[in-house]
Amino acid sequence: METETLHFGNYFLAVFIPLADLLIRFGLCVRVIMRQRQYGVTLAWLIIILLVPFLGAFVYLLFGENRIGDTRARRAQEALGHYHSWIASLRNIAPVNWSTLSPELEPIHKQADSIVGIPAMDGNALELIEKPEKFIRTIISDIDAAKSTCHLQFYIWHKGGTTDDVVAAVIRAAKRGVTCRILVDSIGSKIFLRGRQIQTLRTAGVRVLESLPAGFFKALFVRIDIRNHRKIVVIDGKIAYTGSQNMVDPRFFKQDSGVGQWIDSMVRIQGPVVEALAGTFISDWFLETDRKEIDSRSLNEGIQHVRSIADINHQSRAGDIPVQLVPSGPSFLQESIHQLLLTTIYASRNHITLTTPYFVPDESILTALQSAARRGVDVRIIIPEKNDSKLVHYASYARFENMLESGITIKLFKGGLLHSKTITVDDTFALFGSVNIDMRSFWLNFEATLFIYNQKFTKELRQMQAEYELSSSPLTLEQLNNRNFKVRFLENAALIISPLL
Repeated sequence: METETLHFGNYFLAVFIPLADLLIRFGLCVRVIMRQRQYGVTLAWLIIILLVPFLGAFVYLLFGENRIGDTRARRAQEALGHYHSWIASLRNIAPVNWSTLSPELEPIHKQADSIVGIPAMDGNALELIEKPEKFIRTIISDIDAAKSTCHLQFYIWHKGGTTDDVVAAVIRAAKRGVTCRILVDSIGSKIFLRGRQIQTLRTAGVRVLESLPAGFFKALFVRIDIRNHRKIVVIDGKIAYTGSQNMVDPRFFKQDSGVGQWIDSMVRIQGPVVEALAGTFISDWFLETDRKEIDSRSLNEGIQHVRSIADINHQSRAGDIPVQLVPSGPSFLQESIHQLLLTTIYASRNHITLTTPYFVPDESILTALQSAARRGVDVRIIIPEKNDSKLVHYASYARFENMLESGITIKLFKGGLLHSKTITVDDTFALFGSVNIDMRSFWLNFEATLFIYNQKFTKELRQMQAEYELSSSPLTLEQLNNRNFKVRFLENAALIISPLL
């Protein structure tokens, strides 16, 4: 009897488990194929599912689909009507006279408007902030002058150095009656959310929310690597900031990673487009709250009540710069920023310069860049020489040989981890915000990008990029040809999963 039981157990292990694994793999492969995603993404997931027994299927179930959770999806749906009503109210606030600008710009605006629904608005004043310490000093000054609201949203909030001064300024504002809201990402700000500083803020009356909560239990129901990567600050609904810098002091942040201090840039904004940033922040805020701060009667009042509690107001002209906010993420058209980046590259005629810390383009972006270079466009890509992600480093280098051969210039920044995400095109317009040139930014993360249709600001941004170039060295084909087999193999292996990075 014991022998029969043993034989049955062996039979079960030998037949049932492989059969179950086969059925799971087959079922998930069908599901991946039917999702109709980009070819590279589909192929990468098929490879993982087929080559890694059981674990590949488990990884796909955790990270393979854009699940943000039933509760959050319901809140997003409930807020959609208010969001569209608000967007409609922006239509005629500060229209742009496109006849005075380069003819290539209006089609880009129309595409962005049709995808996201937020029009370009004229009459803005932009101040480019190139140094982290200046950003911190300026934001503290604005917080200290705040009269009604301070809204701060960051992917990473890291204790130490000048960021402690920002915390102190927010507490001062809350104590004098200013409504202060802080929204930070669950994974990016994990240490901050578990620290003592957050309790000090809440005790002072500051409202702090965790964006897209993550954890082992959550991972069973939502995709935990969908992150809120936006960096937005809005003061009194009148002054806004956005860009690439997290709420960190570079002197205290990731000093043991071996990449040097992080180099970032931000922009301070006044004018009509501030309302678009204010509305985007409060939309993200309500995605995470159970709405206890407003009752059901107030909700029925709709957009006007949301405006009043969040300082979302039409702003007067403060300058002469047309700006269009393009928020992207799972709650928007999935391909929005990817499509617009392709249009931007193909619209270039003379030169295009990109700075990004994470450069892992898909085939369509790569083709667009190579096509631009081959038709005579001066294409320059500036990335950090050292990266805090080995996978990204290897996947990037796998593309570089073909890029150099097509005429693209690649510069390796030596002054730290260049974290600015900027694009300038033909001295006519620029993209500035939180989006990296990788699939995570294009398809998964909540991001914010400014499309800036102005020659003067674009030239100013180009000057900043030129200063980055002065601290960079060109990557050459000779350097790439000297790589050994092991390095080349690691690069090509990383390239296989690059659509998932």
